[in-house]
Amino acid sequence: MKNIELYVPKIEDYWYEQKLQRDPYTMSYNAGYDVKYLGYDYNTGCIEFPKERWEDVYNSRNKKDKYFAYVKDNIINQFVGYVNYNYNSNYKRYDCGIVIEYKYRGKGYSKRALELLCYEAKKNNIKELYDNFEKDRENTLKIFKAVGFEIVENQIWNKFDNEVEGVLVKIIL
Repeated sequence: MKNIELYVPKIEDYWYEQKLQRDPYTMSYNAGYDVKYLGYDYNTGCIEFPKERWEDVYNSRNKKDKYFAYVKDNIINQFVGYVNYNYNSNYKRYDCGIVIEYKYRGKGYSKRALELLCYEAKKNNIKELYDNFEKDRENTLKIFKAVGFEIVENQIWNKFDNEVEGVLVKIIL
C-alpha cells in the first residue's frame, strides 16, 4: 500500500481525531477499562476531545519523546486512522498505538501504518516499541507479528469487571 502516508496534523485537522474518538464502533476496543482519561466513557470507550483542548494537546505532542500522525490514504484523499508513540516513564519504554477508523478496518491500512510508525521511531533513534492489547484480538496480533513484533509478556486486565487476557508485544528497531 504505497498510497498510505503518515501526516502530522495541524491543530485545525484535529476535527478528525475528535470524530474518531466520538465513534463507539471505532473506540469499542477501549471500552470497559478503569482508566482516567479526561472525557473517557467507560461503556463505549469514546473519549471527548472538545475544541478547547486541541491547542494544549497539540503543544504536548510537539516534544522529543512523542510522535502522533494521521494515517492518510492518498488515493481516496482521506484520513483513515492515526498512530502514535510516546515515552512511558512508568515502564521506561516507548509505547505505541494505532487506531483505524471502523469503516476502514480489514483493508490493509494497519500493517502499512505500523511499518511507517516503526520507520519514524527508528529515524528518531528509538530502539524498541511496545504495545499491549487483548489476546483475543487475533487480527491485531497477526498484524503486529507480520511487522516484526513479538509477544514478550502475557497480562491479565479487568474489562467490565471481568478478567481478560492480554499480551505485551515488542519490536526491536
